[in-house]
Amino acid sequence: MAVTGASSGIGRATALALAQHGATVVLGARRGDRIEQLAAEIRENGGRAVGVPTDVRRRTDLVRLVDTAVARFGRLDVLVNNAGIGPISPLEDLRVDDWDDMIDVNLRGVLHGIAAALPVFRRQEAGHFVTVASTAAYRTVPGQAVYAATKTAVRTVCEGLRQEVGDLRVTIVSPGFVHTDFADAVADPDARAALLARRDAMALDPTSIADAITYAVAQPDQVDVNEIVVRPTAQR
Repeated sequence: MAVTGASSGIGRATALALAQHGATVVLGARRGDRIEQLAAEIRENGGRAVGVPTDVRRRTDLVRLVDTAVARFGRLDVLVNNAGIGPISPLEDLRVDDWDDMIDVNLRGVLHGIAAALPVFRRQEAGHFVTVASTAAYRTVPGQAVYAATKTAVRTVCEGLRQEVGDLRVTIVSPGFVHTDFADAVADPDARAALLARRDAMALDPTSIADAITYAVAQPDQVDVNEIVVRPTAQR
């Protein structure tokens, strides 16, 4: 199983959860030192893991991630498209570079993962795409227009993929507020402080999302869990 964005947050928690359930994990993230540390931690606890520095904006990196799984372990059963960023801001701030980054990571990164893994899944006649979207795909709020657009697009792509691939499994997991470093990318200090305060008041531990992903992956081959939304009880 391969996981992008595995160096922290939901990706790290997912890699650990899958490894604890006996999966061999291939870890992808831009921060190569962190994924090497995580891979070593998994191996020290009796699991099998390897890290592959991966920037999902580059299609070749996703191909290398998938190829590593196949070369080292013989096949790839699951690709968890988790890498994502959220430098949110009002549109009138005109943070165009941030818009471009969100499109490149959140949307193109998922498409690059699909392009890399789909031929492998077809050859195997089995495979499972798990993509981490967001509750922003269901509800847009001020300051999150572009972020929500990328997550809505991801949900649309994954639904189209589900309808097209037939015998392959496709799951979208949409988290609400999760205790990660998401807010660190917000440029405005007041907005960042408000987001951090909300996070600390209600956010879920990343393990809650990892558990949802593990549940979907663990289902029998003929069971395709298509959408899971996980949010704090207090989130509206």
